[in-house]
Amino acid sequence: MYINMLTRIKNAVLSEKRRLKVPFARLDYEIAEALVKEGYLESAEKKGRSVKKIIDIAIKYADEKPKIRDIRIVSHPSKRVYVGYKSLRPSKQGYGDYFVTTPEGVMTGTEARKSKIGGEVLLEIW
Repeated sequence: MYINMLTRIKNAVLSEKRRLKVPFARLDYEIAEALVKEGYLESAEKKGRSVKKIIDIAIKYADEKPKIRDIRIVSHPSKRVYVGYKSLRPSKQGYGDYFVTTPEGVMTGTEARKSKIGGEVLLEIW
């Protein structure tokens, strides 16, 4: 589940680790790829075979400080948060991003607003 992966990333950032490995799940991998695309992570690679698949994540640092300051999980299994594209606003006055799962895959709030697609808000990152 993506909540486990995001918690591991957050803990790795707090303990100043450069790399971490998480169990593979398709949604986790899509979120990690979106984080790489937006510049929050260095890389996210799928490794292993069948049952032993993992995602090898490299955290991005700039001037010895991580690009990720904090992650807030918005949707939980017990409380899903869905929004239309008109309701997607910039996070942290433009310094953060929302990540939304849409019928076209995982994308940032600004991409979803440009594509005029709503969906489930997964996380807020800054």
